[in-house]
Amino acid sequence: MADPPKFDKKSRYTEGRGIAGAYEGETVTRRRLMEGGAQLVGAVTVAAIALPGLGFALGPLFEDTIPTRWQDVGPEDDFNDETYVPKVISLVPQVGDAGKTTIYVRTFNSKKDKVVEGEDPQPYVAISTRCAHLGCPVRYIQASEKFVCPCHGGVYGFQGQVEGGPPVRPLDRFYTRVESGRVQVGDRFSLDSHLHRFAPRDPSNHLDGLWQYLYPSRPTT
Repeated sequence: MADPPKFDKKSRYTEGRGIAGAYEGETVTRRRLMEGGAQLVGAVTVAAIALPGLGFALGPLFEDTIPTRWQDVGPEDDFNDETYVPKVISLVPQVGDAGKTTIYVRTFNSKKDKVVEGEDPQPYVAISTRCAHLGCPVRYIQASEKFVCPCHGGVYGFQGQVEGGPPVRPLDRFYTRVESGRVQVGDRFSLDSHLHRFAPRDPSNHLDGLWQYLYPSRPTT
């Protein structure tokens, strides 16, 4: 029986050290450089895939907490439960008129409005005019009781639910309350297809099923 080959652990060649996969003339330094390069490329690839998802998941935890700012939109007598009344509020007061937007407000209708279990119904329904597709302003058509987006044909029903076109979720709403006979609107919130409330999302962000985790809320919305 032939004696097993002898290897020199101090050899500068991989073949001399008996390293698996060695070939004649390959140095240990070159092997380590190639292995380190492959590991670096793998680490960069994993980071490129994992970090954005981690940022989306953890981002909301670091949002600034801003106290709710309630805005007066008129006396209770201005509203009814059969039609919407357009009102102008300020979303970003620091920029003047550019930070204003139109919303549609009506009284809560116990016969038409869905009450979600576990969520207190708002005394008034205040709907955003920002389309949930790409953010174009929608318009309410009283004759058909529909909200219509002129940009890409989005159609929403009386409660702001999607009835046609490309929007991915219902129109956003605002919290409402009554103080001394005056109707006030507060923070915006988004809704899924079942009208469950969520922190506000950007247009085109889905909210049903796993989508709510893939599109977390952002302070800019």
